[in-house]
Amino acid sequence: MKTLPLEDNFRDVIAKAQLSRGLSDAALAGAANIEIAVLRDAENEMPNDDALRNIATVLGLNADALVALAHEKIMPPAPAIADGFAMFTTDYREGITVNNYLVWSPATGEAALFDTGTNIRELTAAVREKNLFPKTLFLTHAHPDHIAAIDAVRAAFTGIRIRIDAREPLLEDVKTFVAGARFAVGNLTIETRDVAGHSPGQTAFVVAGLPQPLAVVGDSVFAASMGRAADCFAQQHANNRNHIFTLSDETILAPGHGPATTVGFEKKNNPFFAKS
Repeated sequence: MKTLPLEDNFRDVIAKAQLSRGLSDAALAGAANIEIAVLRDAENEMPNDDALRNIATVLGLNADALVALAHEKIMPPAPAIADGFAMFTTDYREGITVNNYLVWSPATGEAALFDTGTNIRELTAAVREKNLFPKTLFLTHAHPDHIAAIDAVRAAFTGIRIRIDAREPLLEDVKTFVAGARFAVGNLTIETRDVAGHSPGQTAFVVAGLPQPLAVVGDSVFAASMGRAADCFAQQHANNRNHIFTLSDETILAPGHGPATTVGFEKKNNPFFAKS
């Protein structure tokens, strides 16, 4: 599995946390007892560690994790499942990439796709190489970068079912489910979990039956960060804690952007979720 850069740096984490609390630069600087110039310098330079720790305290972030992220000391080891899971990364725009996934039952060859990214060339090649039979495309949410190649999926895999949470915008020829629904892919089971916040019906798909537990989490959690949820931050944060961070530590988290990680790694290293 290729190593990707983190989706967010420490500046992004601060900006997301600041936005979630509705704090202006002046208000954050005042609460953190730092000069506003120090905060604004963070756009180009790294504030000193004491300033970062003060900022973290005000924003409810784990200070050690934020400092480590600023010093570029956080990178999850690339998790790998010997058989049954593949990750693909496609270009979106302006240096942004988006992930899509292929999961299959090694025993039967039945497969499921998760999100589409912007193209499915590598995914289609993998399906053919492994002689797999995709039956369902599961969508974590309906943001454009995650469904950009939906027509290509329909064309490549005739009769494939497409499913999304009922709270997401209605898509043509897509069947809906409610959180808690379960599906079978060969001898694998897929459980849907409510991780709404970044979008109205964002879903995590927990896959059991592979050598290592797996959760495809969309934009709910990133390695060392989380998805933007300006108006629904508390909902997103709580759903992540309740429905993702309650999974076993060895569970692989397959996010919509950036590298794959694990629950255990994020518990220790994610500024939004690491315990003080």
